[in-house]
Amino acid sequence: MAFLQGFESVVRQGEPLAMHTWFQIGGPAEYFAEPDSPEQLTALIRRCHEEGVRVRVLGRGSNLLARDEGVKGMILHVIHPALGGIRIEGRTLIAGGGALLGRVVTTAVHRGLAGLESLIGIPGTVGGALHGNAGARSGGIGQWTIQATVVSALGEVFQRQADELVFGYRESNLDDLVILEASCQLEEDDPQELARRMQKQWILKKAAQPLGHQCAGCIFKNPPGISAGELIDAAGLKGTRIGGAVVSDRHANFILAEPECTSEDVLRLIDFVREQVLDRRGIELELEIEIW
Repeated sequence: MAFLQGFESVVRQGEPLAMHTWFQIGGPAEYFAEPDSPEQLTALIRRCHEEGVRVRVLGRGSNLLARDEGVKGMILHVIHPALGGIRIEGRTLIAGGGALLGRVVTTAVHRGLAGLESLIGIPGTVGGALHGNAGARSGGIGQWTIQATVVSALGEVFQRQADELVFGYRESNLDDLVILEASCQLEEDDPQELARRMQKQWILKKAAQPLGHQCAGCIFKNPPGISAGELIDAAGLKGTRIGGAVVSDRHANFILAEPECTSEDVLRLIDFVREQVLDRRGIELELEIEIW
């Protein structure tokens, strides 16, 4: 690892990605780093750029399927506490990109700041949530976001203001390599009422989704006007199995990975579900998870 001189303490080779994703499957990363500060993170990105090494960013792995053969290049695991701080300034919540979304939601609720409570139960980090505009029926995190500090693939740090940010359904223009920090401007409300609403959302999600199993978040985006889970259910695909991958009986937009499952099993099941829904309903499902 000569090109990584000076980063030996935070970079490992051949790290199994199965250890860092919710699916708990997937091959090794060629290089795997856990930087302990924004400065170290940007320096490592610059070094990789100079050496022509591709960089990918990993949060909590809740929206990711890593292939069995592994991933070439550098994986930056942005989970260090220095990359995930949360603070409140008036009605503005500022969170590091590595902060857990659930912790951000509960912090806002406890401080009497409304807007994010419907996001409770959505796994992952703030950075991942912003990149894909994670949300519920009431809207996504992007509608509250007024600023983001990002790092480019060259290791340059920029601030993006509200008028530069564009959020759509499960997408945004925050396609920079790393989201270091984001600010959300929220609304004051009664903490007890917010806690009640948050708890109700959590109960509904817990009842409807296979939380606690070896699975990622939703596999497919919802097509306009209809739920992807409803389409898959209507096609009679709940319980469909390929190898160790199974369409959840509780919510058809989730795939469970049983102990013998491989990434190839999940990929084959995804393709099968898409083909069946297209054949029966004429609707092509678009992936919500990332595949490396």
